[in-house]
Amino acid sequence: MMSLPFYQKLHEHYDRSYRNKDFRTTMSQYQQEKKSSAIYTHGSTAYSSRSSAAHRQKSEAFSQASTASYQQQASQASEFALSSAVSQKVASAYDYGYSHGLTDSSLMLEDYSSKLSPQTKRAKKSLLSGEKKENLPSDYMVPIFSGRQVHVSGITDTEEERIKEAAAYIAQRNLLAREEGVTAAKQSTVSKQSTSILRQEEGFEKSRKVAIREKAEHLSLKKTLEETEAYHKKLNEDNLLHAPEFVIKPRSHTVWEKENVKLHCSVAGWPEPRLTWYKNQVPINVHANPGKYIIESRYGMHTLEINACDFEDTAQYRASAMNVKGELSAYASVVVKRYKGEFDETRFHAGASTLPLSFAVTPYGYASKFEIHFDDKFDVSFGREGETMSLGCRVVITPEIKHFQPEIQWYRNGAPVSPSKWVQTHWSGDRATLTFSHLNKEDEGLYTIHVRMGEYYEQYSAYVFVRDADAEIEGAPASPLDVVSLDANKDYIIISWKQPAVDGGSPILGYFIDKCEVGTDSWSQCNDTPVKFARFPVTGLIEGRSYIFRVRAVNKTGIGLPSRVSEPVAALDPAEKARLKSRPSAPWTGQIIVTVEEPTEGIVPGPPTDLSVIEATQSYVVLSWKPPRQRGHEGILYFVEKCDAGTENWQQVNMELPVKSPRFALFDLAEGKSYRFRVRCSNSAGVGEPSEATEVTVVEDKLDIPKPPSNIIPSRNTDTSVVVMWEESKDAKELVGYYIESSIVGSGKWEPCNNNPVKGTRFTCHGLTTGQSYIFRVRAVNAAGLSEYSQDSEAIEVKAAIAAPSPPYDITCLESFHDSMVLGWKQPDKTGGAEITGYYVNYREVIDGVPGRWREANIKAVSDEAYKISNLKENMVYQFQVAAMNIAGLGAPSAESASFKCEEWTIAVPGPPHSLKYSEVRKTSLVLQWKPPIHSGRTPVTGYFVDMKEASAKEDQWRGLNEAALKNTYLRVQVLKEGVSYVFRVRAVNQAGVGKPSDLAGPVVAETRPGTKEVVVNVDDDGVISLNFECDQMAPNSEFTWSKDYVSMEESPRLEVESKGNKTKMTFKDLGMEDLGIYSCDVTDTDGIASSYLIDEQELKRLLALSQEHKFPTVPVKSELAVEILEKGQVRFWMQAEKLSGNAKVNYIFNDKEIFEGPKYKMHIDRNTGIIEMFMERLQNEDEGTYTFQVQDGRATGHSTLVLIGDVYKKLQKEAEFQRQECIRKQGPHFAEYLSWEVTGECNVLLKCKVANIKKETHIVWYKDEREISVDEKHDFKDGICTLLITEFSKKDAGIYEVILKDDRGKDKSRLKLVDEAFKELMAEVCKTIALSATDLKVQSTVEGIRLYSFVTYYVDDLKVNWSHNGTAIKYTDRVKSGVTGEQIWLQINEPTPNDKGKYVMELFDGKTGHQKTVDLSGQAYDEAFDEFQRLKQAAIVEKNRARVVGGLPDVVTIQEGKALNLTCIVWGDPTPEVSWLRNEKPLASDEHCNLRFEAGKTAYFTISGVRTSDSGKYGLVVKNKYGSEISDFTVSVFIPEEETRKAAEEPPKGNKKAK
Repeated sequence: MMSLPFYQKLHEHYDRSYRNKDFRTTMSQYQQEKKSSAIYTHGSTAYSSRSSAAHRQKSEAFSQASTASYQQQASQASEFALSSAVSQKVASAYDYGYSHGLTDSSLMLEDYSSKLSPQTKRAKKSLLSGEKKENLPSDYMVPIFSGRQVHVSGITDTEEERIKEAAAYIAQRNLLAREEGVTAAKQSTVSKQSTSILRQEEGFEKSRKVAIREKAEHLSLKKTLEETEAYHKKLNEDNLLHAPEFVIKPRSHTVWEKENVKLHCSVAGWPEPRLTWYKNQVPINVHANPGKYIIESRYGMHTLEINACDFEDTAQYRASAMNVKGELSAYASVVVKRYKGEFDETRFHAGASTLPLSFAVTPYGYASKFEIHFDDKFDVSFGREGETMSLGCRVVITPEIKHFQPEIQWYRNGAPVSPSKWVQTHWSGDRATLTFSHLNKEDEGLYTIHVRMGEYYEQYSAYVFVRDADAEIEGAPASPLDVVSLDANKDYIIISWKQPAVDGGSPILGYFIDKCEVGTDSWSQCNDTPVKFARFPVTGLIEGRSYIFRVRAVNKTGIGLPSRVSEPVAALDPAEKARLKSRPSAPWTGQIIVTVEEPTEGIVPGPPTDLSVIEATQSYVVLSWKPPRQRGHEGILYFVEKCDAGTENWQQVNMELPVKSPRFALFDLAEGKSYRFRVRCSNSAGVGEPSEATEVTVVEDKLDIPKPPSNIIPSRNTDTSVVVMWEESKDAKELVGYYIESSIVGSGKWEPCNNNPVKGTRFTCHGLTTGQSYIFRVRAVNAAGLSEYSQDSEAIEVKAAIAAPSPPYDITCLESFHDSMVLGWKQPDKTGGAEITGYYVNYREVIDGVPGRWREANIKAVSDEAYKISNLKENMVYQFQVAAMNIAGLGAPSAESASFKCEEWTIAVPGPPHSLKYSEVRKTSLVLQWKPPIHSGRTPVTGYFVDMKEASAKEDQWRGLNEAALKNTYLRVQVLKEGVSYVFRVRAVNQAGVGKPSDLAGPVVAETRPGTKEVVVNVDDDGVISLNFECDQMAPNSEFTWSKDYVSMEESPRLEVESKGNKTKMTFKDLGMEDLGIYSCDVTDTDGIASSYLIDEQELKRLLALSQEHKFPTVPVKSELAVEILEKGQVRFWMQAEKLSGNAKVNYIFNDKEIFEGPKYKMHIDRNTGIIEMFMERLQNEDEGTYTFQVQDGRATGHSTLVLIGDVYKKLQKEAEFQRQECIRKQGPHFAEYLSWEVTGECNVLLKCKVANIKKETHIVWYKDEREISVDEKHDFKDGICTLLITEFSKKDAGIYEVILKDDRGKDKSRLKLVDEAFKELMAEVCKTIALSATDLKVQSTVEGIRLYSFVTYYVDDLKVNWSHNGTAIKYTDRVKSGVTGEQIWLQINEPTPNDKGKYVMELFDGKTGHQKTVDLSGQAYDEAFDEFQRLKQAAIVEKNRARVVGGLPDVVTIQEGKALNLTCIVWGDPTPEVSWLRNEKPLASDEHCNLRFEAGKTAYFTISGVRTSDSGKYGLVVKNKYGSEISDFTVSVFIPEEETRKAAEEPPKGNKKAK
């Protein structure tokens, strides 16, 4: 039992009787939860002001009643009045807190801070102040209860009546103690005058007489209390309070108008919950609508009845149950349906509707399905620090439900966004808004709005970028971000932050941390010198105060802007914070429980334990330890000591500032020096022994700066954004994220793409300029700093990624045969930004106007806009559709074509040309192109005729544009009138005549569009001839396409095409006669924008002459300056001129200084070949730079330059060193060819390598996963090939293989990784070889059915086996099974039927391709297999049912003469077999001596009552039925005992014969 405070010991009986059953039950429950500590902390600050006032009134009322009963015994009741006064003070504290809007206990009792300050126990003041405190020992404190915030009125009416009853009884009872009270009062008076603390305590001790009186009163009350407890126990058997719980929840209903509906529910809980009904969150008032609602509560069942429902009763109803333990709600929806049509009263009755429910109800509304759409959506947004920003979108929900609103939640990078002083959310009923009052870089991220309505939800996301604010000092770094507190205690707070992406142009030297006490505006700097590590422990804090922090970056230019302030954090120990935040679930009783602790003085604390260094940087070290086990009850202080590693010279670190928490941060340590640390404890009794010293700690950063990311890959996204991907930094620890920067190619200016480090290895960079080329780089960041920049990515032009093409159109039938048709169509209007790679055709039958299902006509894409579909039905009507494909995927199919009949066309003339298109439309001309007809007729096509007419003209006004047939498939039409619309058609001709006209091209208006430009020829100063074209009307996905004579050109060594932005240039490397023709440039994804240029012989001569004029006399260079590494690591610089004369001179330049031949450089010129060389023995760091060869040959000059700096030079230097090492390596045994694998024909894996420079003593050792492999054979190295054979390769053989070659000259090794993708590749090859080893499928009949099988060399699980029957995959059942036994792969068909006839295919899939084996199980093959199956099945039936002896008979029976022989055996057969016995191969009949029985058709008995020697012999049991027979033999041997044996020896033999 918990000990009572000293001032309550006189009134222990009062405390027990005052608390009624419910209060004692609750207190007991609370005390059990807190029994580990006898001190209850904090005051109950969670109750409402109404509840606090109620408690205060109860305390005052009880105090008055107590005072009245103690008027004649004031001294004895002084303690009780004292406790009442304390109760009143605490109640007044509650009123004060709530009147000022305070909810936290630490704030509500702020006036009593002097009484609750975290001082040592000896220094703490009692909660009782003034003239009362001398009655208490000075080293005791009065803790206060703390409760949870629940909106209840305190206690129920019945409980209040019981409390009043108990208070009246206590008042009467205390009158009996008048005499003892007077004595106690006198003693109390004397004690007040005493100055000794011991004399004060003696004044409060109970006399023996008072104790006896209290004992008698306790016994007199015991019976009454037991009766009261028994009564309440019946009401609440488990003696605990229970929160409400719905046993039966109300159910949703759908009813018709004018019907009644009842909602039922049942609630459990103690005290009994009060239930309230709500409609759309508004309490239902039965008096406001008399007769509309009926609310009943009987025996725990609660009912809400709604009479004569109308449409307005459609709502969500809530049943809310509440008691002192809390509140719980249950929901149900009522939907009132209106009958459409004539109202039939007979269809309704007072109760549930008899009509079926046709509208689903959800707990959140009335619709069975909600559709959520976003309009006016926010897009990718850009802001700047300090600005305001608003994100919003309109939310459209259908169907719209009144009185219900959706759940709106905003997320940033997947984390919910909560309203704060930085960000606010708003919902207007149809528009959701997220507003930033002051943007910070912490606000950057991917924002998502999530809208939920019932069980349906939708979400939309867009990125928000926050750029740095303008620096106050130009060149100063940007502000850090995400300043947070990692660890806090009484002595220090560790602050962390993230480094900014922008350093201002010079490296960041470090960071300054500022602090500000909450409630003030005074900022102070925490560190004198900048810290580079992004974590820092702030010391010098006042215990219990709260602080906010900010961080500033500094570089050589100055200090940047401060970061956003952190959240407030208090300088308290975590245990103290938890104690202040705790909310024990005990009710407020109007009392303050004071716990007495026995003082423990004179105990010197022991040493701390578990001392360790939890963090170490070059600026500070953080220690952590556990308090000592021996510490007493008073507070302790810690002193930290240090000593240099290797010495025992301990120095105290914190002499002036003792540590109160078990953690401490040490500064002013020498960077790079090693220390050890230990800690001592101290209290009033003295200083304890030191703890065990830590391990040696070096003062340096333990966290390394991460390595730069690698493999930066940009890819197109939109016309203003690019997706950048990279490989994460290797071996990075505590990685915070990555910063990405972009730069326009050639600008040299880098801009940050993000200001908040991003996780992952993929990021979308927005805000780029369309058409510009960008490069990107990435660097990683952790607390130690930012990594070096990664290598620059490849340049990428910003434009929209490609998409699937639009549908083709104008599907026509070009040719028809009796079983096939040729279709044609037009290319899609939108190619999706990429070239069309093919088309897919679908067709379907149309019978009596009803179309069937679509079928695929081609599996492989066709490249032309025409296709021949075979295997059609003659005279059947078909419809077709076509879908186009590019590298982005397959586009949507076209609309179905007109219906075409499949019938033979007997015409001899060619079919119509197809795929007509026009380009280069000008006001008087255009270019028309087409493709030859699919059907050429009986003879080849010899030419084409082009017809033209105005679009509005009649059919008889077509006129031809050419008199002679054209050989080409294009024509430039020159006779157009500006502004007139034309259509064109083309007809093919052969020897039989002119064929049908093509589909029309057009209409097209003859006009030159504004901004139209032509191809321009240009000859530059170097005499280079090029064709140039510029287009200002390009779409985001448009590309330039060059063609010659209107035929697309493949890559040619004679031409070079370069396109950038809206300009393109085609350069002739060596213009000649082969280049004569029409060069045209088309712009894709436009309305036919194109232009062309004709180069004929005359133009060719003009351009060549102009090129020659523009050329300057130069030394023609055949090969530019290059560098190569020779075999021994030497470096060779060389270039080659076309030709050099004997007077040619060369100057060698390095970093703008001429170098000459000497020990380091060797030069050589071969004037015959034009090769100029320079050799260097090796590359050193000072050789990094620019190399130039300047050539002068008469008047002609030339030069060639090679830049070797940065990563290029390092790579070259590394390669040279590698070659040098290779040369050294090859001086000993080495690998000429490194380890590789191959799969043998026997499906084994052979690891092999080729070695060189070996001798007899050379050894070779094989390893797998660093474990040596024992090899049976020794390598003789005759052919220089070393091998390792792995048979039956499988997953267990995966691993890293290594082979080492060594002798006294050195060693070399080669590794081969057979894991992950490499292993998969090898297994695919193994599976392929196994699949190729499969034998042809064989047919085998079995007892169960027919088995198809094939043998492979061996089988592995990676080899996938699939069986198909007549082209359909087999579904495996109990009748049809597939499996593998050893090397046999089989398919078992049990109980075959004629449906099993057909072609069977076994496909072995090796992971890449499938290998098939087929067998035809039909006709004679099936009949033979089936007959054999029937035979085997019948034989199995015979074998199964034939008569046989199952068991029981021994082979030999040896028995003594005179004994009884009993043998039993089991026989089997269907039908039941006949049983007979044999003796010595003769029938044996049953008699008295030998009893033979056969019972139950399965058991045979053989019994001889007394065996004789004559019974010895061979016996047999014969069983037989119609399926066969069987004989089971056994031998009986009878022996005579020894006495009988002697007698038998004397008698002559009787000549008995042995039975056979």
